[in-house]
Amino acid sequence: MDQIKKELKQPYTEYTLDMFLRSAGKDHAEIHQFNRWREEVIKAGKYTFEIPHLYAQKSEIEVQRITGEKYNLINFASYNYLGYSYHPEVLSSAKEALDTYGLGATGSPLLNGTFNLHKIFERKLAEYFGLEGYGVSLFSSGYGANIGVISAYIHKGEHVVLDRSSHASLFDGALLSQGKITLFKHNDIEHLEKVLKRISHENSRVLICTEGVYSADGDYGKVKEIVQVAKRYDAKVLVDEAHSLLLAGSNGKGVAEEQGVLEDVDLIIGTFSKSFAGVGGCLYAKEEIINYINYYARSRVFSCAIDPAVTGGLIKALELAGGSDGKIKRVKIKKNAKYFRSKLFGKVDIGTSETWIIPVIYGHERITIPLSDFLHKEGVDISLMMFPAVPKNKSRLRVFVTSEHSKEHMDKGADAILKAAKKFGFLLDD
Repeated sequence: MDQIKKELKQPYTEYTLDMFLRSAGKDHAEIHQFNRWREEVIKAGKYTFEIPHLYAQKSEIEVQRITGEKYNLINFASYNYLGYSYHPEVLSSAKEALDTYGLGATGSPLLNGTFNLHKIFERKLAEYFGLEGYGVSLFSSGYGANIGVISAYIHKGEHVVLDRSSHASLFDGALLSQGKITLFKHNDIEHLEKVLKRISHENSRVLICTEGVYSADGDYGKVKEIVQVAKRYDAKVLVDEAHSLLLAGSNGKGVAEEQGVLEDVDLIIGTFSKSFAGVGGCLYAKEEIINYINYYARSRVFSCAIDPAVTGGLIKALELAGGSDGKIKRVKIKKNAKYFRSKLFGKVDIGTSETWIIPVIYGHERITIPLSDFLHKEGVDISLMMFPAVPKNKSRLRVFVTSEHSKEHMDKGADAILKAAKKFGFLLDD
């Protein structure tokens, strides 16, 4: 413990990222201060951010740190949940699309950037969800989908009601809409109803935003209960299924399917960088809404369309996930997540996780840099979150369990976490 106390007195642990968020005058002092902090971390040999990966995001990876050191690591930092980023059939479809359509879309989807391949993907996604009269709008990122959809659907003076644990893209979309923003306590349906009672909804649109799976906590959104409350107050519901599409529900259609309210949700946001293992995002909604969003979502109108090779790969990933391969992998990922949680339960704080995302809350932000470095040297790569991305003193590791992890991978990962917890003082029985 004396070694930890000594390490936490190092200059690079005295700062947290929120300290550089505000202007410090016309001389850009905060920018200079941030860069000095970054250089101190690098000089200390602790810099673990933006690390180049030398190969695909498999369960075992090789990375090269800024010092030039190479590490072979068990990968728990990637949300390549079903392993489709390197699946041979997905890669073959991507290569075929590349040969046919070229490297990039080179234009906005509203103007010259839409290929036949995009229309095929939209149709297949709509067929996958399976509701009559619904369609799909493609975006070049999941972030772009959320900010574009919310800011186009909600107008100035209307209402956006957000779970306090909402992703940054939902907050940013609400801000861009110029709507009135109200927050409710995370997954607290009683508080949501109190919020809705205070809002004048007779002549104003109200949009409630929730998530299928919350990526900081690894818990499910209470989509069914939110839909029930929304109906009583004539509010609309948006569900961000970024971390649950292809994973939750008997057919992988997300938490809305799993909770039996797919037909009752007004707007569903999908992200292609998670279980699809590509990049991009989409809106699934009634066709008249899709037609409107296509013209008024600024992040879509003023961005280039998804590149063809990725689109070709996404089509194959959807086909695989919608068939027997997806059924097998959905069973495997849930089994793996249950096993990993059992290795950590009662020993470290894993919050309310019920899914393939397992947070390990270690607390103080100052531990983050030495902790990340330590885990690398123990042979594992795990994503970290600290304030202001999560509440103060609730910094956490985020373990992304995939269908591709073996028992040996998970044993090694859990052992490294528990060793770190002992070293840095966040074991529950300490």
